[in-house]
Amino acid sequence: MSSPSTVRIASVNTNGVRAAFRKGMGDWLEEAKIDILALQEVRAATSDLEGLFGPEWDILHDPATAKGRAGVALLSRAKASIHRVELGAADFDSAGRWLEADYDVNGSIITVVSTYVHSGAVDTPKQVEKYLFLDAMTERMPQLAEHSPYAVVLGDLNVGHREFDIKNWKGNVKNAGFLPQERAYFDRFFGPKGAEVTGVDGSVGQGLGWVDVGRAWAGEIDGPYTWWSQRGRAFDNDTGWRLDYHVATPALAATVVDYRVDRAASHAERWSDHAPVVVDYAV
Repeated sequence: MSSPSTVRIASVNTNGVRAAFRKGMGDWLEEAKIDILALQEVRAATSDLEGLFGPEWDILHDPATAKGRAGVALLSRAKASIHRVELGAADFDSAGRWLEADYDVNGSIITVVSTYVHSGAVDTPKQVEKYLFLDAMTERMPQLAEHSPYAVVLGDLNVGHREFDIKNWKGNVKNAGFLPQERAYFDRFFGPKGAEVTGVDGSVGQGLGWVDVGRAWAGEIDGPYTWWSQRGRAFDNDTGWRLDYHVATPALAATVVDYRVDRAASHAERWSDHAPVVVDYAV
């Protein structure tokens, strides 16, 4: 349970929040004692969220343009002071994929973003949209850091940054989610601020100086994974991908006192193909 001096922030792709609750998400929520919860792939109406979570939660929801697709939300015990949904150019459709909110935590403002990056597909318009979204993130993240020293981008980013992040990385180097061009964006996200960073694909760009909280906490090890295919025995064999992130400004990352992936005890007890990523920040 989070203490009065910490804030517990969690992120999870629900793969449809109504289905997740039918499978046991409510039980997890009751035990996890979350202060701020970022959801992706909500695939529901705001009224559904209100019915599932109840009046004790402040609910912000940005549904996708296409009904029943994507959708991101932020839920909190304390009301957000302001929220924003704009990302990228005016003609860029980011609906259901980017939601920012500011929260007062122990007298400090924390900016929290729930985001759902496109999954992409090689040599298709879906991959083009994914790169446009990652471009928009690259432009927005320095603005977020300037807005607040305490900022965190949460969500299903649909890219495994390094070989540690995918069990079967060798078999996926030509697949969306582990393409060198995608991974190079993350090289820049996490590269030293202002430094020239050469990406894994050979491209050169400027480092943004943000911190991958999961990798910083776990160290140079395989995983911990956050997504497993529903096919075969991927979950039982822990043949997973680490796709769900807390991407924090250095000031906020320095306050982390606990990080965990709430992996279900068994395949039968899963309520999503993703596991929640839960972090305690001592702000």
